[in-house]
Amino acid sequence: MLTRRLSFAAWVAFLSAALIALPLAAQKKNKTAKSGSAAATSDEVSGITTPKEFFGFNVGDDYEEVNYTKAVAYWQKLASESNRMKMVNIGQTEQGRTEWMVIITSPENLKNLDHYRDISAKLERAEGLDDAQAHALAHEGKAVVWIDGGLHASETVGFQQLVEMIYEMASRNDPETLRLLNDDIGLYVPINPDGSEMVANWYMRIPTPDQRTDAPGLPTVYNEYVGHDDNRDSYMSNMKETTNMNKVLYTEWFPQILYNHHQTGPAGGVIFMPPFRDPFNYNFDPLVPLGIEAVGTAMHQRLVEHNMGGSEMRSGSSYSTWWDGGVRTTAYFHNIIGILTEIIGEPTPMTIPFVPAKQLPTGDWPMPIPPGPWHYRQSIAYEMQNNRAILDYASRNRENLLYNIYLMGHRSIERGSEDSWTITPASIAAVNAAVAEEAPAGGRGARGGRAAAAPTDFGGRGGGVATALYTSVLHSPETRDPRGYIIPSDQADFATATKFINALIKNGTEIEKATSSFSVGGKNYPAGSFVVMTAQADRPFVLDMFEPQHYPNDFTYPGGPPIPPYDTAGWTLADQMGVKFDRVLDGFSGPFTKLAFAELQPMPEATVGTSTTGYLLSHQVNNSFIVVNRLLKAGADVYWMRTPQTVQGHDLGLGAIYVPASTAAAPILADAAKTLGVTAYGVDAAPAGSAMKLKPIRIGLYDQYGGSQPSGWVRWMFEQYDFPFEVVYPPMLDAGNLHSKYDVIVFVDNGLPGGRGGRGFGGRGGRALAPDSEAMQTVPPEWKARMGAMSEQKTVPALEQFVNDGGSVLTIGAGTNIASALGLPIADYLTEMGANGQEQPLPTTKFYIPGSLMRVTVDNTNPLAYGMGQAADVDFDHSPVFRIVPNETHHASSVAWYDGDKTLVSGWAWGEAYLNGGSAIVSGRIGKGMVYAIGPEITFRAQPHGTFKFLFNGVYAGSAENVTLK
Repeated sequence: MLTRRLSFAAWVAFLSAALIALPLAAQKKNKTAKSGSAAATSDEVSGITTPKEFFGFNVGDDYEEVNYTKAVAYWQKLASESNRMKMVNIGQTEQGRTEWMVIITSPENLKNLDHYRDISAKLERAEGLDDAQAHALAHEGKAVVWIDGGLHASETVGFQQLVEMIYEMASRNDPETLRLLNDDIGLYVPINPDGSEMVANWYMRIPTPDQRTDAPGLPTVYNEYVGHDDNRDSYMSNMKETTNMNKVLYTEWFPQILYNHHQTGPAGGVIFMPPFRDPFNYNFDPLVPLGIEAVGTAMHQRLVEHNMGGSEMRSGSSYSTWWDGGVRTTAYFHNIIGILTEIIGEPTPMTIPFVPAKQLPTGDWPMPIPPGPWHYRQSIAYEMQNNRAILDYASRNRENLLYNIYLMGHRSIERGSEDSWTITPASIAAVNAAVAEEAPAGGRGARGGRAAAAPTDFGGRGGGVATALYTSVLHSPETRDPRGYIIPSDQADFATATKFINALIKNGTEIEKATSSFSVGGKNYPAGSFVVMTAQADRPFVLDMFEPQHYPNDFTYPGGPPIPPYDTAGWTLADQMGVKFDRVLDGFSGPFTKLAFAELQPMPEATVGTSTTGYLLSHQVNNSFIVVNRLLKAGADVYWMRTPQTVQGHDLGLGAIYVPASTAAAPILADAAKTLGVTAYGVDAAPAGSAMKLKPIRIGLYDQYGGSQPSGWVRWMFEQYDFPFEVVYPPMLDAGNLHSKYDVIVFVDNGLPGGRGGRGFGGRGGRALAPDSEAMQTVPPEWKARMGAMSEQKTVPALEQFVNDGGSVLTIGAGTNIASALGLPIADYLTEMGANGQEQPLPTTKFYIPGSLMRVTVDNTNPLAYGMGQAADVDFDHSPVFRIVPNETHHASSVAWYDGDKTLVSGWAWGEAYLNGGSAIVSGRIGKGMVYAIGPEITFRAQPHGTFKFLFNGVYAGSAENVTLK
């Protein structure tokens, strides 16, 4: 048996020989060791086509990749040869491909698939079951395991291993495989078909195998819109692929374990696998993190048993279980054990570097691996063992997994049916503050004797004071969790509230709706209001969508720099979307009917008034912009009123949209009332006063070679809201004459390279891809027009001329350094005077706000903020904050600003008081045009519907004509 006493050279020779030999053995038809398998088999199902026979190479061979089209054809071939497989169409992708899921289990289980799916659903939802019934169902049922691949398509191991794993499970006949097939139902899901097709085709475009390279990289994002952010969409379900996945996960199959394959392996090692580092989310049932620990440990153990070193856990990476929004993390809020791995490997051979510290084993790094050459095939072999480790765990713990998912759901229902509390760092801080308040100077307790011990003290010798605080502070009545939430149907933008409800429904949340008016807690609510009770199995998800996140203060050491959270720290979706809702702390009931499970809700019914003069639409309704865009396209007149408007008792405020009656407008308004929830109020006389007449808009949306995720999200948003636009690239900007093509150019988190100042000004600029570089010679001609990057030398003068000619430039996030370059008089607000007498950015030890929700005060008399309230919750992600600089030439106005020392809504804000007085959004006229600098991420992953209006208004406001209606 191999030991770690072997020499470095012997280690490398053994591992390379053993793993590279696997595909050679698999080349012989219907023989034992299947391609990519790390464990040889002694027998197999005959008549199953091997990957080598179908593709002409083994999965994992150097310089070879299988694309989605060929993989599907292969799976269809296997399905015709195997009685273990079923292919299921789970929906269409954004590019129009069919997304297939492959189900593999024993032939006997396959005959009773609907029955086992029903058992899984009953246990996860936990409704109407007692423990005895749950145990009986768990005994009868089969463990359901989700194994996916290809989400981040440039991480190619994920999709290739899926091809190999489906073949193994369809063809291997060894005792372990037969046991896994009998005990488990495997859902094998390619979750980014479009990307898997594009990335493989891009790599394989070079005919000579050993000359293949993915450099300079795919010209576009590997998802129709959002690339890497396809794993940031799970609770929102904007993308079709996400909707497909969530349907399977949360409304149909409810797997007990989900395995999400990724690829960014640790330096000096092979793979990161759970257990994860803290913090974990406080809404979870504790069986979720414990389940992750157990499954992850089993995976590490299996690799070590097979002398496959290089696996890492916990402190080896930034991955935690705090964040909601990814495929494996949103699963936690549905009581599913979600597993993530990050492995090395490329079709082009690579080398594991020598990292000395990684040669010393630790608890998080149990079996080091020597540096040396690494082949694609070896990564596939690791992934096969990981898949089998999870299936093996599910098999051996089948009844426990099935019963535990019921138990977690049952406990959630119980907690939602009685007074309960979710303890957060804010709760503990309140206890500590109360302890300090009760302990006078000198350290003696207020009641004599010793002062109460801090909750972190060992021994618990705090006496009666600490015990009393457990009830009075930690479990005070006013801090208990809600029994439910009411979303009133009479809120200004109920259409957006309905979109929020549909996001919950796509995640399997149970929704109720009022059939008539009702009263709760002395407040009256109209019919049609939505009700979301917390007494349901997915209570953790419900709380996470309505309640603020309280991320702990997490630093490398006291007074040291912060440890960045994995992804965002706060995201409360109801707040992001600007949904008005009431938290109800006591049990309540009413004339509610439970909506059909997983059935999406139509837009609320609206009406079109009778008028021969014209109509007023609310600017507060996001869908009104769809109506505006359709009206302008049809040639109808549209105005924004600059004086307050009231119609039929409805206060529409500033910016009310006036549409004169016309044959062009009538059908559009009628359809909007029916399908968009937009009411058109008929008026007897045209409104008088100052107004802005809109013109059909020509939008340029900046993007770059390789694609931009923030720009891609806005591209999707523009399509959803019917905005006409054209994507523009650096060479098109540098060519000048922009005002002849565009009225407004939008830069979303893409700025000038290098930046112009402090935090947030260092733009995530375009890649400097020189057209004449050697790598670019392999790029097909149709993509070469996208090459290059913005520059101060060429791009800024062209944009200056554009603005001076009357164009508008709207910048968001890191893109705001362009606004500064164009002369908008702003500077970084988050600075201090350094020891050298020079102004410098605040250090992270004083100010640090990763992705979180912050409250801003809004000047909604400014056209950029029409339809907004006087305050808004904005996505802040290391965002720029501005100080307006006096300027004799250019005037700037603060449209939104941070007011007060406490503006955190959800997430983590260290030193938030530094924000007080800083501008979040600034607008200014430059020449004949307008420039907007919007610091917060108002379009972040197309989630914050509550701030979409800043973008939509900015698109139109700069080119609108000021008129007076009489």
